[in-house]
Amino acid sequence: MGQVATVTSKSMITIPAKIRQKYGFKQGSKLEFIDTEEGILLVPVKTLRELRGAFKSHEKIIRQAIKEMEREHREEART
Repeated sequence: MGQVATVTSKSMITIPAKIRQKYGFKQGSKLEFIDTEEGILLVPVKTLRELRGAFKSHEKIIRQAIKEMEREHREEART
């Protein structure tokens, strides 16, 4: 069974403790509300500091993609 929260008169909710602990939500954490056909999806928004190094294993592919985009932009600028 899921966890239940109540909306206050100021349109605020308290995320249940078990959910906060499981996902590491702390004071100041940001959440994105995504409206789906099934309901609302809450997704944590990571800070730049938290994302640092996240793509390290894909660095070669990312660098190639950036170079390709730069090449395409240069070609478009010439025409």
